[in-house]
Amino acid sequence: MKNLTISIVTHNSENEILKLLESIYKFSSDLNFKIFVIDNASKDGTLKLIKANYPEVATIESRKNIGFGKAHNLVLGKIFSDFHLIINPDIVIKSDVIKNIVSYLIKNPDVVIATPKILNPDGSLQSLPKRNPKLMYMLSGKLEKFSKYFSKVRREYTMFEKENCSKVPFNIDFCTGCFMMIRTKIFEKLNGFDNRFFMYLEDADLSRRAKKYGKIMYLPKESAVHLWHRDSSKKIKFFLIHLVSMFKYLIKWKKR
Repeated sequence: MKNLTISIVTHNSENEILKLLESIYKFSSDLNFKIFVIDNASKDGTLKLIKANYPEVATIESRKNIGFGKAHNLVLGKIFSDFHLIINPDIVIKSDVIKNIVSYLIKNPDVVIATPKILNPDGSLQSLPKRNPKLMYMLSGKLEKFSKYFSKVRREYTMFEKENCSKVPFNIDFCTGCFMMIRTKIFEKLNGFDNRFFMYLEDADLSRRAKKYGKIMYLPKESAVHLWHRDSSKKIKFFLIHLVSMFKYLIKWKKR
C-alpha cells in the first residue's frame, strides 16, 4: 500500500501542470506515492504533456467538464493509501511540505485533514476561509472593498489575526480544496465530495462532514504557492457558479 495518493483535477492546465508535477517529484522523493490526474475535457495539450513527461502518472479522462469535486471522486476505489492529497494544478511546491504533512498526520491520529499556509507568488499571505461559511462571511469577500465592516467580517472568516500571529498548528472548520491532505479511509467513508457542487464550497462541505471523525488542522510552518486566478471575481460565468454553490451549501446545512 502507498503512503500517499495524490489527485489533481485539470482543465486546460498545460501552462501549470508540469511545474506542479516537477515540484512534487523534487520534494517528495522519500515518500511512496502515486499521482492521479483527472482531466476535465481539456482542449489544450494538458494530457499530451503529462503522458510525454510523466508516463508513470495515472490519467483519467472525462469527456466533459464534470466539475471539481465529481472529478476528484473518480479516484475512489483506486486509492489504496494511508493519506490522500487533493491539490490544484496551479500550486507550486518549494519545500518538503507534503512529506512534513504526512509526518504530522502519522504523529497525530486524531487529525483527519491538514492544510498548509497558502502564499501568493510574491510570498504574501493568501488568506483563505477557515470558519464554516455563512451568508455574511461569503458576501464579505465581494463587499470588503466598499466598507471596513465587510473587511472585518472577511478577516473573521479567514481567521486572519490568528493566521498571522500563530506559529503552532490550530483547529479550523474550512479546509481549502487547493491543498488538503485527508486520511484516505475518511475520504472513502464520506464518499468523497458531494457531487451536487460543480465548483466552489465542495471543500467546505467535505470539511464539515469530515469533522465528525476528527480535527482539521492548519499548519502555519508549512507552505505552498498558489497561482490563484480568482475566476469567480473576474468572469460572470464563474460568479454565477459560485452563487449557486453558495445557496446549495446554505440550504444543505441550514438545519444543522
